Amino acid sequence: MNALTLNIDKRLHSILEQVSDPEIPVLTVLDMGVVRSAIIDNGRVFVKITPTYSGCPAMDVIAEDIKNVLSDAGYKAHVELVLSPAWTTDWITEKGRQALLKYGIAPPLNATADKDALLGLKKLVKCTLCGSPNTRVVSQFGSTPCKALFQCDDCNEPFDYFKCLK
Repeated sequence: MNALTLNIDKRLHSILEQVSDPEIPVLTVLDMGVVRSAIIDNGRVFVKITPTYSGCPAMDVIAEDIKNVLSDAGYKAHVELVLSPAWTTDWITEKGRQALLKYGIAPPLNATADKDALLGLKKLVKCTLCGSPNTRVVSQFGSTPCKALFQCDDCNEPFDYFKCLK
């Protein structure tokens, strides 16, 4: 679903797959879509990452984790935080969306960045346990700012919904 063309050297793909999002450990930084480029130039690796939210505290951890896995693979790395273009939930890969669902987090729906989409309101969010569309918002904010807390009215299971950002 990545809307933009990525510039990631194929030799680095399997290395970067080892880095998980510290807030949602079932997602790699590649599946999350925060790695915008990773190139090798004269034996050094240059990586550009984009935060999911401006000021996201996980970005420092992600940058350090990227440097560490690349160092373990024999590369000296420079990681740069880039804010433009801004990250969107469209950049989460299909593999990432499936991983979210298996982890019990409803993946973002394809929606616009209007207030309702940002807050997870008025959307048909299916229960991650039983698949029922009979769900409701419990809290507009979940365990992290990018998630809302929902509850299924059929099986009573609470679950997170990853809010749509475009």
